[in-house]
Amino acid sequence: MNELEVALICKALGDENRLKIVSLLTLGEQCACQLLGKFDINHSTLSHHMKVLSKCKLIHTRREGKWSYYSLNCETLTAYRAYIGRLVCSCDTKKEGGCICK
Repeated sequence: MNELEVALICKALGDENRLKIVSLLTLGEQCACQLLGKFDINHSTLSHHMKVLSKCKLIHTRREGKWSYYSLNCETLTAYRAYIGRLVCSCDTKKEGGCICK
């Protein structure tokens, strides 16, 4: 995963509603109507949020008739988590003077 992909995901998850949507999708696939029931937003606002999450490849969309079903893209989420997990602080606050990067 490159920095642009990570930045798009961070931007998408920077919205409280989108973060909650992703959290809800950890429980499994959900219909748009199920998600709408958990928010005080209209269908077009939900569609916008899903478009943002889809653009950064965090979710899959499946159409069945007139309904849209959403699920997490586990491959993207796993790659994002791995990238974030590699970010570590190299500061040694026990050294005299605080952080060694000063």
